[in-house]
Amino acid sequence: MQNMDTRPTPPTVDRDTWLRERNALLVREKAHTREGDAIAAARRRLPMTEIAPVKLIGEHGPTALPDIFQGRDQLVVYKHMWHLGKPFEEQCEGCTLSIWNFHDAIYLAARGIAFAVFGEGPYEELAPFREFMGYTHPWYSTYGVEEPAFAESGAIACYLRRGDRVFLTYETTGRGVEAIMGSLKLLDMTVYGRQEAWEDSPDGWPQDPASYSWWRRDGRPVAQWSRPDVTPVQAAKQSHCH
Repeated sequence: MQNMDTRPTPPTVDRDTWLRERNALLVREKAHTREGDAIAAARRRLPMTEIAPVKLIGEHGPTALPDIFQGRDQLVVYKHMWHLGKPFEEQCEGCTLSIWNFHDAIYLAARGIAFAVFGEGPYEELAPFREFMGYTHPWYSTYGVEEPAFAESGAIACYLRRGDRVFLTYETTGRGVEAIMGSLKLLDMTVYGRQEAWEDSPDGWPQDPASYSWWRRDGRPVAQWSRPDVTPVQAAKQSHCH
């Protein structure tokens, strides 16, 4: 890794010059924000598609889809990938980054929106993982459910309930999932960015050739090292506790 004291830096200028450069960029940032608002407006005008009645396995057993809304009319879901039968440390580092960045949905609830995680794996595998990570969001298993609306993992989906009928109104694809990854957005504001190889950075800027390797450290997703009592010696034992 490059010594921090020897990393290249932007040129140093006086305050007035910096403000001129900053304000020039601000014009582009405001245009970007307005375009984002326009896209959100178009998103609100998308049609919706009905989802067949299904039950997902959750903490309290089989749960009808309308009940996952917790009495609300909207539901936002993060669809978590799952590597069947694998220990905790081998689960998806990208999904870990996503959920770890969103611990509390209280501001969604204030707008009448429930939040849940739909995991691809069987609930008996998901539940110990949820407990291990300390997640408080409700988790449900889509394992064995053949419903196209649940097929795409590593994505965010939005649903609307009308009585006992449930509709899919929106779903992210690709990098759309970054909406839940606040850490990445903050990194984008820093001088060195995410330090990933695909980024357009000045020559000499630090960039990891394995772009997403920093999401995992010493054999497990980075956030898992914050869990109580996890050490390199104990990791294998804890990860197989389910």
